[in-house]
Amino acid sequence: MKTGVLLINLGTPDSSKTSDVRKYLTQFLNDPRVIDINPIARFILVNGIIVPFRSAKSAKLYQQIWTKEGSPLLVNSINQQKLLQAELGNDYVVELGMRYQSPSLESAINKLKEANVSKVIAIPLYPQYATSSTTSSIEETIRILKKWKEHPPVKFIENFFDDQGFIDACVAKALKYNLNDYDYFIFSYHGLPERQINKASKEFSDGSCKIGSCCDTLTDKNRLCYRANCLATTKALVTRLGISEGKYKSTFQSRLDDKWLKPYSDKVIEELAKEGKKNVLVFSPAFVADCLETIYEIGIEYDEIFKEHGGEKITLVESLNDSPKWIEALKNIVLKSN
Repeated sequence: MKTGVLLINLGTPDSSKTSDVRKYLTQFLNDPRVIDINPIARFILVNGIIVPFRSAKSAKLYQQIWTKEGSPLLVNSINQQKLLQAELGNDYVVELGMRYQSPSLESAINKLKEANVSKVIAIPLYPQYATSSTTSSIEETIRILKKWKEHPPVKFIENFFDDQGFIDACVAKALKYNLNDYDYFIFSYHGLPERQINKASKEFSDGSCKIGSCCDTLTDKNRLCYRANCLATTKALVTRLGISEGKYKSTFQSRLDDKWLKPYSDKVIEELAKEGKKNVLVFSPAFVADCLETIYEIGIEYDEIFKEHGGEKITLVESLNDSPKWIEALKNIVLKSN
């Protein structure tokens, strides 16, 4: 009997056309775990305001990063799936499903069903736990599995920010750069509304989170706190890379309003330029595959902001993508979980 491995990533439009971007945003933003407000208010906000006004603008951004092979996120995710399958061998069946759009999570799970796997190891490819990504992916997987009369046992890997193989893979990417060439280092994570951190604290611990120093040290209480996961990731990486205190900062990008996690990546980039910093190296440890948020937002948009305020260059450390160290890390995560 074979073991199924389900790799889950967030998703991407099927093309950079406005119509496909609109489809993607509609499915993504209507997820109650993503915009966790009153259902009627969410419907009006998403379908009446955000999607109609944002689709064309977002499509233009996707067009700037689209490759001949398609979406970078999808291309890299497919490569991860194929390489992991090769590493694990014939005793495993590795499938890739996207939480939103194609290849769908349901199609991936159905392939595992057809392969008659005896168990499933599901890995949402989000290193740090968040209800809007991890929980949403887990709930959707369970919803699909409930359609089966019987389904094999499933083990979910809820986060892997402190997995040694993941850290090793990130370090290997960083060491492609001469760290002495940079004045400062930014660890930019995808932002979340502060209310989601507070909700998760009440759901998974004692509700004591203050979005402050309580996240500085990882404990049993904040094990599923996104902010604590992010800060722990940064701490592990700066320790391994020998980056001194005062030369780095954890920041949060892609915010929609002023009630999201702080400090904001773009504002920190602007401040560093005004302080006289000339070359900044930016890591994106919340992403295991390059996408719009890394290639465009950090690599292009933040570089423009930095130069506009006196800086010389923002350099992006590319995501893990299909690097050998990352595939090895994924393999070991599976083997330890089997």
